[in-house]
Amino acid sequence: MNNNGSIFGTDGIRGRANEGLITPENVSKLAVSVVNYYISINHKPTNNKFTVVIGKDTRLSGYMLEFALTSGFIAAGADVFLLGPIPTPGVAFMTKSLRADLGVVISASHNQYQDNGIKFFNGNGFKISLRDESQISEMFHVKQNLISTEFMGKAMRLDDAAGRYIEFVKNSFPKKLNLFNMKIVVDTANGAAYKVAPQVFWELGADIIKIGDFPNGLNINDGCGATNPQCLQEAVLENKADIGIALDGDADRLIVVDEEGEIIDGDLLIAAIALDWKNSGRLKGDNVVTTIMSNLGLEEYLNSIGLKMVRADVGDKHVIQKMLEIKSNLGGEKSGHIIPIDYSPTGDGIISALQILAFLQKNKLKPSEIKKLYVPYPQVCKSSRKRIDMNDNDIETCINKAKSIIGNNGRLIIRKSGTEPITRIMIEAKTQKLVSDVEKQLEDLF
Repeated sequence: MNNNGSIFGTDGIRGRANEGLITPENVSKLAVSVVNYYISINHKPTNNKFTVVIGKDTRLSGYMLEFALTSGFIAAGADVFLLGPIPTPGVAFMTKSLRADLGVVISASHNQYQDNGIKFFNGNGFKISLRDESQISEMFHVKQNLISTEFMGKAMRLDDAAGRYIEFVKNSFPKKLNLFNMKIVVDTANGAAYKVAPQVFWELGADIIKIGDFPNGLNINDGCGATNPQCLQEAVLENKADIGIALDGDADRLIVVDEEGEIIDGDLLIAAIALDWKNSGRLKGDNVVTTIMSNLGLEEYLNSIGLKMVRADVGDKHVIQKMLEIKSNLGGEKSGHIIPIDYSPTGDGIISALQILAFLQKNKLKPSEIKKLYVPYPQVCKSSRKRIDMNDNDIETCINKAKSIIGNNGRLIIRKSGTEPITRIMIEAKTQKLVSDVEKQLEDLF
């Protein structure tokens, strides 16, 4: 639970499975609270019946949470559509397609299998608001009344959800293009996209080499996927592939590996998509939304092609909020969460990958040429599991010395993660020596 009493973090509710909030009892209670909250604010359900869509990734604990949520929703009078393993953006799509009142994703994204979490989407496929999260948290802590037996809901499993999502995703790729003669290594992190993603690229004509596609409930994100791209790099070189595509456990994040085995991060991918959309007249408002973690090199590049980069707080929810505020249709994070909002109201790794592939095909470029768009400022990102008290005099002195070293020649960001019990530290400067000097000053914090 957060200091403000909310049970939500920066991206839904997350924790160790079978501990804290992530237990069958608490999750079932949460489901009842959610339905009762929306009914209490006079939310008018579709066809006078509150309808919920549930999807999940491949974690072993997903079965437990799926049944617990379903039980709670039914007890509160809601009908439930069960999608099975499907990417997070697939749940957002299906929620809107089915005209449901709520979408639920059971996933801890890039975390290891021991963790799990729950994310909620409204009927338009966007993540629920901070106000809704606050009110649901309050309701969760009071006793909920269950509905009379005759008004209980029911559950139905949709076997064709993945197929519907595949067709939707393919429609984001230009119809005049194809992926013939392309060899692509696809790493699905043993996660939610292990069937969907390879199928999409194969149906568009690519020769596919799959890795990270044998989930067993315990190996999600384990040495694979967007947060662990080393295996993808090796596979691209070994197979002499044209490109490597890595997704994370719930497939809302994308990292690309070029034909030389080098990583292309989210900032560079955003730059490529922004350029392509600007040239084709698809970019709205000449604005691109990123976060405080995005590289200064990206900002300078976007400015050089007549675009403005607007920064939001970390988390795709904050990025989307800023995008809607300034009417931008492209945003994302250095981590690889890219939000092509004309297609998807949340980060979508597969659609983002297709935008990159379209950019390469139209311009007859190799993936390595994306790195020529700009030179990133040297940057170091580290994590600390220490409890860093920012009000401690010694720590404050240490940080102030680091800030004096970097001056106006870079940035230093220290923040608590909203998804893991760690503190994240980012150092960025014009020279590698300056980054190293600041890193040395802060080494005790690591």
